[in-house]
Amino acid sequence: MKAWRVPALAAALLACAAHAAPAAEADYYGTLEPFAADAIYFVMTDRFVDGDPSNDHRDQGGAHRTFDIPVPGPDGESANIGYLGGDFKGILDNAGYIRGMGFGAVWITPIVDNPDEAFTGGAPVHWGSFWTDQGKAGYHGYWGVNFYKLDEHLPSAGLDYAQFTAKMHAAGLKVVQDIVVNHGSPAFSMPERQPQFGQLFDQNGTLIADAQNLPPWRLDPRRNPLHRFYHAYEDVAQLSNIDEANPAVLDYFAGAYLKWIGEGTDAFRIDTLGHVSTAFWRRFAARIRAAHPGFFMFGEAFDYNPDAIGKYTWPENGGIDVLDFPLRGRIAEVFEHAGSDYARLLDGLYLTNGPYANPYELVTFYDNHDMKRLDAGDAGFIDANNWLFTARGIPALYYGSETGFMRGRGEHAGNRNYYGQARIDAAPRSPIYRSLVRIARLRAATPALQRGLMLPLRFAGDQAAFYRVYQHGGMHQVALVLLNKGDAPTRFRVSDYLQAGRWQAALGGRSVRVRDGGALEATVPAHDVAVYLLDAPVARADLAAQLERLMAEKGHPAQ
Repeated sequence: MKAWRVPALAAALLACAAHAAPAAEADYYGTLEPFAADAIYFVMTDRFVDGDPSNDHRDQGGAHRTFDIPVPGPDGESANIGYLGGDFKGILDNAGYIRGMGFGAVWITPIVDNPDEAFTGGAPVHWGSFWTDQGKAGYHGYWGVNFYKLDEHLPSAGLDYAQFTAKMHAAGLKVVQDIVVNHGSPAFSMPERQPQFGQLFDQNGTLIADAQNLPPWRLDPRRNPLHRFYHAYEDVAQLSNIDEANPAVLDYFAGAYLKWIGEGTDAFRIDTLGHVSTAFWRRFAARIRAAHPGFFMFGEAFDYNPDAIGKYTWPENGGIDVLDFPLRGRIAEVFEHAGSDYARLLDGLYLTNGPYANPYELVTFYDNHDMKRLDAGDAGFIDANNWLFTARGIPALYYGSETGFMRGRGEHAGNRNYYGQARIDAAPRSPIYRSLVRIARLRAATPALQRGLMLPLRFAGDQAAFYRVYQHGGMHQVALVLLNKGDAPTRFRVSDYLQAGRWQAALGGRSVRVRDGGALEATVPAHDVAVYLLDAPVARADLAAQLERLMAEKGHPAQ
């Protein structure tokens, strides 16, 4: 495992940003959330690296085997719906690779016990199909049957979950655990009942819920104690639909996830957030944060309507941040198409009076395991990463996107294919990877890019220019970001709100001395970014006025 060190320039920038400032300085920041400092690398654990073949359980499942179940596609291509061996050791062995790219956290798919057979119900999986599960194993982790028990495919001798998180922390990486509350495993439509499917077990291994292969409308939660965990109606595919109104459900899941926090989990990503009531999330968040104040959580409400997902971020609904699907839609629109307009991103930021409690705490991304990967050329990926790691929000990158792996592919068409050690070792040869490392490491060393207010200057055509400003607790830093997604170099001239002083070129090049009333001029190469840093308190009155407005109007008007 290779050690990761902040480059000398980045370390110097961070030191400069921390020099003392007068006590009377105003506060300017997007967020004070500590987790905002850490870009997130999202790993589908089973599909990353098989670090320990001894836990593959290749003979599991008997007639309904769970290992290596190919889904054939055109021209010899293939997806897979079985386990492929990725595990904790595979992630830990590559902690240096992840940290070295500039990430501070790793989001892993659910760790809880899943069924030991492939599912025989539902619709058959075929190339490119969606929400089809027949023949699929729980390699992804989202079909929990015992939320207190670690799935046997993940640990190794001397590397249980607590040991894994401890060693990840020692490598400089936090661990984000993907959690599920709204569903368990597939629960009905099997030709014959299969063990574990539609069942839930407690910390002692006692059966506490069982759908008994009955369609939801045949469940009898009033009379059958084993049905009381479930709604008597369906929700997602054939998955058991857990009834969050049952007080025992909160006790079960809060207890399970508090257990995993106790073993080193640093944050939660919550699956299918929008399928559970805000009343439940308020109670769940209160239970978690009563034991762990300030614990960071973000969820998936798979909806491109900001009004539909913003409510989850409000304090009265649990204060759970969300994956920024609305902005993701704009990101794909802009970076998948040459000649697109940066202006399409501007009104998706919701920097003032928007639907979110705090837009700076949203987790931003451009693809994941539940949608098609970004369908772009190398330049599109480079441009998207330059945006993601400089704009507001906490960036999350899906495994393999650092090299454009399986670009444009959906779930059963290669999106979740095995990455492997050979691709990791070859990654430095990719121009996407090299560009990502450059901008992600800069964000990791630059408080303004992590937590600063965002003040747009120009969003037009292939150009975007904006400030990020962080001034709090004796630290002060202004970043000027210049983005060019065009095929030719472009010249920027910035004078609006530009403060006098020496602006340091954070990605190389000469610093620029700006006089009062002057301008900063720079040429940004094709598909590139320039970042200039001023480590000085905000002194210009019109800049201060804009920042004060951004501070005052940051969240939803009713909050």
